[in-house]
Amino acid sequence: MTRTFFTAEPTEEERKVYELVRAANEAAEAIIKPGVRLCDIDAAARNVIAAAGYGEQFTHRLGHFIGLEDHEFGDVSSNFDRPVEEGMCFSIEPGVYLEGKFGVRIEDLVIVTKDGCEVLNHYPKQLKVLDLWK
Repeated sequence: MTRTFFTAEPTEEERKVYELVRAANEAAEAIIKPGVRLCDIDAAARNVIAAAGYGEQFTHRLGHFIGLEDHEFGDVSSNFDRPVEEGMCFSIEPGVYLEGKFGVRIEDLVIVTKDGCEVLNHYPKQLKVLDLWK
């Protein structure tokens, strides 16, 4: 699980990118169910980011399989057209990275159920500013 936090009030651009990445994460998770291809899950997130003009700044696969190790063979990416099956476990981790400025990633671990998916981590996805000076 990954979340991005801010240590000061975010700028308008930082807020925009954060909400964009969150929308991409949620769009991908919304279509996960048995029979949906891994590449289509990747496209669901990638299309949200690209439509907002940040496609070039999403520089990695959407996710990877989770098993006995934290990175198992298999990607949630355009390279894998395998349909997902009930019981598969993988990450959904879209990100936007603006070189020299900031980056945002929101990652969940999901397990495919008979009619969708269950997010295994339960930390909120809402933007959060940490008050480090209390």
